[in-house]
Amino acid sequence: MSTAYTDLIRNMQERGFHNHRLEGHSEAVSRGILNDLCHTCEPFADDFADGRIREWLDFPSPAGRSRKLDLVVAEPRGDKKMPYLSCLRLCVENKSVITAHRNRTNRYDDLSDLVGVLHRNRPDAVLVATVLVGMCDKVLNVPDRVKPFMPAAEFEERVAPRLSSGDQSLWDEFPYAISKNSASDPAKTAAKFRDLPVRPPGRTDLVAYDYVLLIPVDIDNVNPPRIARDNPVGIDVDAEYK
Repeated sequence: MSTAYTDLIRNMQERGFHNHRLEGHSEAVSRGILNDLCHTCEPFADDFADGRIREWLDFPSPAGRSRKLDLVVAEPRGDKKMPYLSCLRLCVENKSVITAHRNRTNRYDDLSDLVGVLHRNRPDAVLVATVLVGMCDKVLNVPDRVKPFMPAAEFEERVAPRLSSGDQSLWDEFPYAISKNSASDPAKTAAKFRDLPVRPPGRTDLVAYDYVLLIPVDIDNVNPPRIARDNPVGIDVDAEYK
């Protein structure tokens, strides 16, 4: 099944590594979900095509603290440059827990804090959270431990072409850049995010997400990235997305 996650993997393969600091995967996931909605929901597609609603990526969050919303779909203000959050239709927020699963609580808190703010703006908006859950027991921390410690030209010429290619020599060359995860970390992370409130259709009175999509991934920046459809945490990726 083709999903927005297919776009995510393609984007990551082109870049060569996952940058957990920038969460550059977010735009690929957000646009993939938006495109799929336009193909499967005719009223949504018509409003989008006619300009009654528009999308904004990385829009400043009403929750403050310099946060941004990954995708906002709403009715635009008169100048078409800003959305009316009181006329919010859809918000997608994307997180990842790959390099260090100890950060799961921070990412969880980000999503937990946001849902109440969005609900106050528009209770019946569709709120979606996606979370990449890393399955690998070790990850080469390229953005923090490899790239910053060498000249940019050297990184692009000597290291970048080898990333996510299956070149196992990278583990030996950069042992100090390896982040290790325990065998139980993926299950603990999945369980944490399953605690986020999710509401059934029509219950706009509940302060909760409409969907929390957990995406198990094999991403270690050495081997080719892939969606872990066969995973130990019991997530049916394609069924949940559909």
